[in-house]
Amino acid sequence: MKELIDVAVIGGGPAGLAAAAAAAESGATTVILERDSALGGILNQCIHDGFGLHLFGARLTGPEYAQRFIDRARAAKVVALLDTMVLGVQPAADGRVRVEAVNSSDGTIELAAGAVVLAMGCRERTRAQVMIPGERPAGVYTAGAAQRFVNVDGLMPGRRVVILGSGDVGLIMARRLTLEGAEVVGVYEILPRPNGLTRNVVQCLEDFGIPLYLSHTVVDIHGRDRLTAVTVASVDERLQPIPGTERLVECDTLILSVGLIPENELSRAAGVQIDPTTRGPVVDDRFATSVHGLYACGNVVHVHDLVDYVSQTAAVAGRAAAERALALRSGAHCEDGLTIPVTCGDGVAYVVPQRIHPGAATTLYLRVSRPLRGGEVVCLAAGQRLAARRERVMRPPEMIALPLPEGGWRADKLTVAASEAAGATGGEGGD
Repeated sequence: MKELIDVAVIGGGPAGLAAAAAAAESGATTVILERDSALGGILNQCIHDGFGLHLFGARLTGPEYAQRFIDRARAAKVVALLDTMVLGVQPAADGRVRVEAVNSSDGTIELAAGAVVLAMGCRERTRAQVMIPGERPAGVYTAGAAQRFVNVDGLMPGRRVVILGSGDVGLIMARRLTLEGAEVVGVYEILPRPNGLTRNVVQCLEDFGIPLYLSHTVVDIHGRDRLTAVTVASVDERLQPIPGTERLVECDTLILSVGLIPENELSRAAGVQIDPTTRGPVVDDRFATSVHGLYACGNVVHVHDLVDYVSQTAAVAGRAAAERALALRSGAHCEDGLTIPVTCGDGVAYVVPQRIHPGAATTLYLRVSRPLRGGEVVCLAAGQRLAARRERVMRPPEMIALPLPEGGWRADKLTVAASEAAGATGGEGGD
């Protein structure tokens, strides 16, 4: 199967759906390539509500949120190739991008696209990646796998559960398993602060009396065929276990919520520049990558805390990809102009996009490097305040959106910094 199209979107989760819908609504012939058997991605197993508050002003479940974009994509005549694995993406001499994929019905698929949007999402860190020693019994799962077992397959992973890591999926699963009758004996977090949203700490742990142990980790796993217990210990300021603090916790299930990694094997193979902090592509304000014709959005770029932000930024990528593809189709020049770097100042861990067109109206998304109270985030252009946002509390897990004004400014670079008010003590807090 060989086909010439305008825009190919790799991934049919929330980012891919929003990008594809926006591209098709802009007049581009658009195809989604999705390796799963259904569109929606991770949202299909997120049956709790709270999605769509920013975008729709409604508390939607994950499947409800996904369905809104599935309906929109279908209405825009987006073609979806399901059960389709993309093998490679490479720019061609004619300005198009070659996409090679495979599925059981069409065999090898070759697409020549005017633009490609990378929307592959992210994956969970595993036990091997955080190097937990011990035996290899059944009963050790990532939080996402446990969520699928319970919410999609109707299976309980265990009855007495320890959760390592306080990422949002782990916090949500602590509540979900409790509601299903399991005993969650504790959530153990290696950092001195929670690693998920404040609202999830409150609603999923505190409201259900589930203890959260900060500065703790699992140092050993016990059991041959099935997990029988884990050994936990306190850690020091270097995140190393403190001898003598070990404690045995009996359990039949260990759930790992220890971080997410953007899924960028295709991006790297295509030669896309990767940011070492976000572990995603370096993008500009149109979400164009360093490779002409390739755009990236969603959790491929950096791990978002709210799906609403994923959809908003993906729509920008989809429209930009469509614009390039339509220009290429008409024979017009289709490459982006000069961009300037956006750098991180004090208190900021990273900022996306990393490059913007001078004078462009866009939104910067960032995370702070440490908890800050009563301070502000400020963007400086040539030493002048271009934009600022005050926050009661800023925490590393929670993303901050900083809109920039359109036009009227020029600079060789932008710098984004975060600080707290004079006299503030930092630390945790929330609304």
